[in-house]
Order: sequence, then structure tokens, then C-alpha cells
Amino acid sequence: MEMLNVLNVPHFFLAELEVGKQFYWHIGNLELHGQVFLTSWFVIGLLVIASVLATRNIQMVPAGFQNLMEYALEFVRDLAKTQIGEKEYRPWVPFIGTLFLFIFASNWAGALIPWKLVHLPEGELAAPTSDINTTVALALLTSLAYFYAGFSKKGLGYFGNYVQPVPFMLPFKIIEDFTKPLSLSFRLFGNILADELVVGVLVLLVPLFIPLPVMALGLFTSAIQALIFATLAAAYIGEAMEDHGEGHEEH
Repeated sequence: MEMLNVLNVPHFFLAELEVGKQFYWHIGNLELHGQVFLTSWFVIGLLVIASVLATRNIQMVPAGFQNLMEYALEFVRDLAKTQIGEKEYRPWVPFIGTLFLFIFASNWAGALIPWKLVHLPEGELAAPTSDINTTVALALLTSLAYFYAGFSKKGLGYFGNYVQPVPFMLPFKIIEDFTKPLSLSFRLFGNILADELVVGVLVLLVPLFIPLPVMALGLFTSAIQALIFATLAAAYIGEAMEDHGEGHEEH
């Protein structure tokens, strides 16, 4: 799509919307989405810096940034315990926590950082989660994780879930395995991209005060999207390890 210019209103520098164009890195026969890598590395760098700052001088009574990071850890730990179960949740806390923090930081970086100030030869920088490649990758990692969880606990007996409670459930269970990553990826991608487009159009049309409440709402919904993705990932992992006919002990 060409540069969007709604109603031919003179557009502002921070309000340009460019959809569909990409900044590619060419490595041999491969084409990599350069802007996605750049913003993803930026978010990863922020998370690494936050981890270093929170752990460089650990206190018995946490305060300041350490207290904030410990609160985040407790939040993720409770989420994993609730969805997976008290006996089996601990090995999955790093995975669930990484998903939640990366998606949360990516969403907020897209809403708070003026990426439009950085010019690229083509395309533009935006939240990593507003690109379908990122959300699909996260969803596929989640699928691999819950398959691994099921096989690691049940071995080949994991396939018995596909014919429970009756054998004719087999095709439906297979379809379900395909729809889980599709649902995860498109929900996150659609919500974040739509939020960025709405804010961009409002800034284009009414650049002063009207977009501020929408941006605040966008921050809230971005946090909710990170929570939903992490919760569903933990729920899928817990479901894969769940014995047929038994619920999670914590539920």
C-alpha cells in the first residue's frame, strides 16, 4: 500500500502511516525483515539491562527496581502455578516469564517510543509484535513447548489424548493443534497493529489532545494482550501434561 494520507489533510512527521512495505536485509538468497530484528534486539536489550540492574546489588529487603522485578517474577510464578499446577510449574516459569516480558515490553515500546523519528531506506520501525512474523514465531514456540511438555511426561502415551474421551475426537484434536498457534498469533498481531493504526490516524487528523486517551487505552490493552498470550501458553502446557480425567490441583 502507498503512504496513507486521509482526506488529503497535510500530515505531520510523526503521523505517517506506511503499511505493507518492509526494510529487508539480503543474506544470500534470504530476505530478512530488518526492522523487526532491530526493534526486537532493542526490546531484548532493554530486558537484559533491566535484569542486570535488578540483580547487581541484591538486598534481603528489596527496594526500588529490584522490588519491581521481584514483583514481576512473583506475578509470572503465580500465573504458571495456576495454569500448570503446583507440582510441575517451576521448570516453565522462565519460558512463560520470557513470553510475557518480551510481549509486554514490545507492545509498550511500540506505544511509547517515537519510532517514526528513525528513518529507514524503506518501511518503518514499529513494535515487533505488530509484525505477523514475530507473533507467529512466538505462537510456534508455544506449540513446541506444549508438545515437549506432553511428550516429556507421557512419552508416546501423549497421543492417547487425541482419542479421549472417544476415538472420533481424533480429527477435532488435530485441528485444535493447528488452530491454537493461529489464534495466538493473529489475536496478538491484530490487536497491536490495529492500535498503532488507530493512534496514527488520530494523530494525523487531530494531532494535539484527542489521541492521548486512545494512547492510554492502548497501553492498557497492550498489557492485557501480553497477559492473555502468557496465560494461554501456560494453560496449553498444563493441558498437555494433565492426566486424562484429572484437573489441576490448584483449580
